[in-house]
Amino acid sequence: MRIDKFLKNSRIIKRRTVAKEACMQGRVFINDKVAKPGDLVKPGDIVTVNFGSNSIKVRVLSIEDNVKKDGAAGLYEYIE
Repeated sequence: MRIDKFLKNSRIIKRRTVAKEACMQGRVFINDKVAKPGDLVKPGDIVTVNFGSNSIKVRVLSIEDNVKKDGAAGLYEYIE
């Protein structure tokens, strides 16, 4: 699954266009490499998102296309 779509489905970022812009600005990393919006993410990958002075680091647990709000947190786990 594309990283911008994963960020939206997991509700780490609310809109896919915002996730795409974050990737294009170099604020999203997959396994410590800068991610482009079309880069693929798979279970086991470490995703880091920088929000200004804040950052989130998560491990991808599963990939699903259609996720309800309650199940979105099950797609990843926080690290640190």
